[in-house]
Amino acid sequence: MNISPETTRLGWIGTGVMGHSMCGHLIDAGYPMTIYSRTQSKAADLLEKGASWADTPRAVAEASDVVCSIVGFPADVEEVLLGSTGALAGCQAGNILVDFTTSKPSLAVEIAEAAAAKQVESVDAPVSGGDVGAREARLSIMIGGNKEVVDSLEPIFQTVGAKSVRQGGPGAGQHTKMVNQTLIASNMVAVCEGLLYGYRAGLDLETVMESVSSGAAGSWSLSNLGSRMIAGNYDPGFFVEHFIKDMGIALEEARRMGISLPGLALAEQLYIGLASQGHRRSGTQSLILTLAKLSDVDWEKQA
Repeated sequence: MNISPETTRLGWIGTGVMGHSMCGHLIDAGYPMTIYSRTQSKAADLLEKGASWADTPRAVAEASDVVCSIVGFPADVEEVLLGSTGALAGCQAGNILVDFTTSKPSLAVEIAEAAAAKQVESVDAPVSGGDVGAREARLSIMIGGNKEVVDSLEPIFQTVGAKSVRQGGPGAGQHTKMVNQTLIASNMVAVCEGLLYGYRAGLDLETVMESVSSGAAGSWSLSNLGSRMIAGNYDPGFFVEHFIKDMGIALEEARRMGISLPGLALAEQLYIGLASQGHRRSGTQSLILTLAKLSDVDWEKQA
């Protein structure tokens, strides 16, 4: 398929923190767009830009050549793609499904097999970069699927991201995202612990950040989320409940493969504790509150 704004009708399912910006970039690039989201008001400005609304994911697919989705949980992916009113039910031979959701590798394989039975292509393409990466079209995209199909989708990937790499066949993108989330999980604990240490030691945390963020201890989480922690800004770039979901998938896959990931398991437990304190819909940087509580530190006073 020759994908371009002149030849390709796009469909989009899910206009949350990430999906809204990604869909907007594609509309701005000139692609005809049909949208479905559980909350239509979240798509209001996208519709004002010229996108069309569909009442079901199936209706999105019926009006599209390529259908992109980014929703919350594997159950949501299954519903919007494989359900009776899901996108696959509305696809014709030659259509392409692109799921940007972080989901189960096994589900990505299941979707690809169901799609192939209808001569439809399916690609799993989870993304990393948070709300800022989505807004600035700087996402990293990890892709599983047929190479020729993935190559044909490059104009879409280039519009929403800065880096896209095919990792292998169906499910390989999701496995790579599990590597990504495993790396982030323990690092988030370390960022919180480092900032708590600096605060208790009486240091100016802004000055500390100047020193450590550009050295060997630097990381995306420290540079992008450390400053939010210091400011007491817990608005979601990525929801705590979605990160818990991701860590659960990674630990499930680790058990299946017979490997031990104690750092990831600890991070998951700390985040579950954070969620129980009422922060399921806060940003992942709010982990600082759980670790501060463990040491009886009034972090809100610092902010």
